[in-house]
Amino acid sequence: MKVSDILRVKGNALFTVTPENTLWLAVQSMAENDIGSVVVMERGELVGMLTFREVIKTLYSNQGTLGDQKVRNVMDDAPLTVTPDTDVNEVRRLMLDKHVRYLPVMEGRTLMGVISFYDVAKAVLEEQSFENRMLKAYIRDWPEQESVSG
Repeated sequence: MKVSDILRVKGNALFTVTPENTLWLAVQSMAENDIGSVVVMERGELVGMLTFREVIKTLYSNQGTLGDQKVRNVMDDAPLTVTPDTDVNEVRRLMLDKHVRYLPVMEGRTLMGVISFYDVAKAVLEEQSFENRMLKAYIRDWPEQESVSG
């Protein structure tokens, strides 16, 4: 299974902010859309990723307030990315090894979508369930074998 398969099922709705947006605006977008990350775009280019992790760290450093922080000041300005052709097993390894929950999907310089740890887990579970059903159907329809007499 490839990243493109996950995007095809998930869809490619994107939620973006600019580096100059306030952190509060980004948090509002995340809350209103029930998402854990937003892509940071500037002049049509991916320049960063903002996740709930950066928001929580900022809240912690500022004793519970966001202040007038700009997205630029707290975003991950070098997010890991994958391509639509990246194998899901590679995505799983990357997410676990690098401790990331959200990965922008890039085709060249074009942002195709974002996949989350949840999206990957759901896709893998659905693929395994499908394979399991196919194997059970195959076993159930196993042809009778004639016994060999000696």
